[in-house]
Amino acid sequence: MLRVVLSLDIACEHLAQSTLGKANRGFHPCDLDPELGALTPSAPPGRLDDCEWIVQGRGAKALPPPLDPPGKPGEQRSRPPFMQHSVPLMSEASARRALLRFVASRCCYGSRAAGELAIQRLWQLGTYRYRLETFSESRLSEWAFEPFTKPGAARPPGDTPLDPWDVEVGTPPLFQGQTRRCRVPRSALVKDCHRCHGHGRSKCGVCHGAGRMRCVTCKGSRWRLKQQKRCQLCSGTGRKRCNTCSGRGSKTCATCQGEKKLQHFKQLVITWKNNVFEFVSEHHLNIPGELLSKVSGENIFKDENVVVYPIIDFPEPEISLASQRAISEHSAAFATSSRILRQRQTIELIPITEVHYQYSGKTYLYYIYGLENKVYALDYPERCCCGCTII
Repeated sequence: MLRVVLSLDIACEHLAQSTLGKANRGFHPCDLDPELGALTPSAPPGRLDDCEWIVQGRGAKALPPPLDPPGKPGEQRSRPPFMQHSVPLMSEASARRALLRFVASRCCYGSRAAGELAIQRLWQLGTYRYRLETFSESRLSEWAFEPFTKPGAARPPGDTPLDPWDVEVGTPPLFQGQTRRCRVPRSALVKDCHRCHGHGRSKCGVCHGAGRMRCVTCKGSRWRLKQQKRCQLCSGTGRKRCNTCSGRGSKTCATCQGEKKLQHFKQLVITWKNNVFEFVSEHHLNIPGELLSKVSGENIFKDENVVVYPIIDFPEPEISLASQRAISEHSAAFATSSRILRQRQTIELIPITEVHYQYSGKTYLYYIYGLENKVYALDYPERCCCGCTII
């Protein structure tokens, strides 16, 4: 603690001495370093103590949500019933058509095997996919500035700015991510430009404030060596006027655009995000689980409210456990850092058909999965080796 206080004292003393030194000797736009750039302070100079400004650094500040969420959480209610469901039947003709479509989409797969193979057995089953969606809103506060061009637009002294969570912003469609930026009303403060110190001009970075540059024709020698006569471009002076600043040695400040003052204001960065938890029940099949997350299934359960409750009585115990874990994880992850606006949990039945077939005296199999009848054929017999992806 002593070390931090000592560092702050040294920083404040250094800043005070630097400011006092400039004030005693006067100021000229050419004193400014053009490499400083239009740095954005974390707060307007003068608004916070200078030491606090140094320690905070630049960057956005996360804003924890208010303790009381908007609206009332969903009260304990009767949960929607589980819909009656069964795995849709797959015929041999449909299984063959699905494989033919799959083969046609692969450049290195031949279609003769798909047309001539003999289907021996169709084993139909289904797996469940549980999904929890938590639609949340988070807010960050950061200082921004712009050239001050509207006198009288700054907030009056003593006018308290709104709390960032009290700023009303229209909510986008539910479960769709979006980011917006907006000003916090009554947070504007007008200060001298921190780059040009309120003079509206800064040192020219090309001539470094001299207003003149070495002649590019005679390279400062004043003479045209080949012609043995004085350089006409610089009139024999060896230097010429800087074209960037027109010989003034300074140019309009790029930060305040010559207005001398900046209007600092708090800017909200509002992020709506749809956070998704997904779980697919165990199916004991030789098919990658990531493929099942890319297809649709039959929706057999849907529950949506401000806050949803864990499923406890689903016939597949894995799904009930996944629901409890998902809701607990989302509550712990988002309740303190963002505002939960809506939750939705669904259960889908994804149909899977394991197709056993014979071709050229050998036995093979492929899988048909999802309502789209996607195909996964790991050992399709008629293919060349050109690196085609087998999914």
